[in-house]
Amino acid sequence: MKKERVNNRKQKSLSGYDFSNLLVLDLANNHQGSVKHGSTIIKETAKIIRNLKVRAGIKFQFRQLNTFIHKKHQTNSKEDYIKRFKSTEMSLNDYKTLLDRVKKEKIIPICTPFDESSVDIAADMGFEILKIASCSAKDWPLLEKISNSNLPVIISTGGLEMHEIDNIVSFFEHKGVDFAIMHCVSVYPSPNDLLELNQIERLISRYPGITVGWSTHEDPNNLTPVSIAVAKGAKIFERHIGLETKKIKLNQYSSTPKQLKKWISAYKEAIKICGSNNQKNITNIEKDSLDQLRRGVFARRSIKKGTKIYSNDIYFAFPYQSKQLDSEKWKPGSVLTKNILADSPIKEADLRLPKQPKNLPLKHAIHDVKALLNEAKIILGDEFKIEYSHHHGIKNFHKTGAIIINCINREYAKKIIIQLPGQKHPKHYHKRKEETFQVLYGILHSDLNGTHKTLHPGDTLLVQPGVWHSFWTDDGCIFEEVSTTHFDDDSFYKDKKINNMKREDRKTFVNHWGRFEIPD
Repeated sequence: MKKERVNNRKQKSLSGYDFSNLLVLDLANNHQGSVKHGSTIIKETAKIIRNLKVRAGIKFQFRQLNTFIHKKHQTNSKEDYIKRFKSTEMSLNDYKTLLDRVKKEKIIPICTPFDESSVDIAADMGFEILKIASCSAKDWPLLEKISNSNLPVIISTGGLEMHEIDNIVSFFEHKGVDFAIMHCVSVYPSPNDLLELNQIERLISRYPGITVGWSTHEDPNNLTPVSIAVAKGAKIFERHIGLETKKIKLNQYSSTPKQLKKWISAYKEAIKICGSNNQKNITNIEKDSLDQLRRGVFARRSIKKGTKIYSNDIYFAFPYQSKQLDSEKWKPGSVLTKNILADSPIKEADLRLPKQPKNLPLKHAIHDVKALLNEAKIILGDEFKIEYSHHHGIKNFHKTGAIIINCINREYAKKIIIQLPGQKHPKHYHKRKEETFQVLYGILHSDLNGTHKTLHPGDTLLVQPGVWHSFWTDDGCIFEEVSTTHFDDDSFYKDKKINNMKREDRKTFVNHWGRFEIPD
């Protein structure tokens, strides 16, 4: 690049950058050293971005060739890369023309600098994101320079061992840089058997809270990998772009506008297919389809009103009739409220279902708690005791209470406390116990002497003796309580009704999961 300094630097705060759902479209050297050809690529790409309504950036590559290339190779070099760089060299003003076009099209300008001078130039020109190529991911002088640019950074990890990625992540976290990482295979083009897309999930698991993407170099006509990458959880997707003419031919890993359109369409379709990471959307169409295949409850014989009926009095058959009791809601011991003829449908209004067992909410909670622990990847082992705290009664357990797993109680104590979505633990204090909460999973809200605090995974909260506190969660939470010795008579509630309850009336104690200990 012919260097002419342009000062257009904007200060960026390190308050957090949203990398998710970003397409990085790499112009690289496919402009062929021509402003006209580069502008045409940008124009055609912008049309696709607008029509398909995606968030995208166009990426340039900057090298200060007069210093990047050794002086002995400045002329008549036999190195293929140097020939390519020299043949497509553009001036800074030429790049500014292309950059202005990108900004005019309202596309995010991104730049990969390959040397320290290019970092300053890219920042001064107004690029919004810096991208580190895989070949530069261990270039520590360059990484140091980029880390001080005050710009968000995306890092490709092609060819890196996991411990080397650990070093990079640790470095940029230490520097306070907003950054994302991308799984990448630096083989051009990349065959399917080298794509290693399972690494996306591994990176997501290893670096929670860091956006993970995928930089792709497979054949542009191969649309399967992008769909798989979406399913694996990638949030950034990089693709080389270009435009062919009678004289210009693209390499085997760059997409023409037609290929790019198909690739982005496949990406969008994969997002639609994968759906949400939260509760899946169950449509009325799906519900109606399943309802039509339900089995209804029919009388095996004529039965008189007031009869308590059991399985030998009824049978299940298809088709289900409107307002009929179905096999899901059937409960042995139900009482008929009218006479029923043999083979007639028994409707929900025709009987009185038995009362639910008092402890059913606790039994249902076991399934929810196990699922939450599994989702959080917390393993308890085989020996533990559980307290189900139900301060306002078992029937209100899912509104008021908590599940307490007692791990240790000596001069120090440790508990794991689980709250299901929507549960609240009433306000109370301890006279003797000092405790610290540390959130392991989910978001915990607390009220500490009237001050509301929101705790995320890793956050801690000290609760000293005599301090009023309560806690609750909206979506489910698991936290650890480390404290001085726990005493059974050391909890004092603001609600005097709770204080007047016997401890066994507001708690249910079981070993392990209490499979046979919770009575009906």
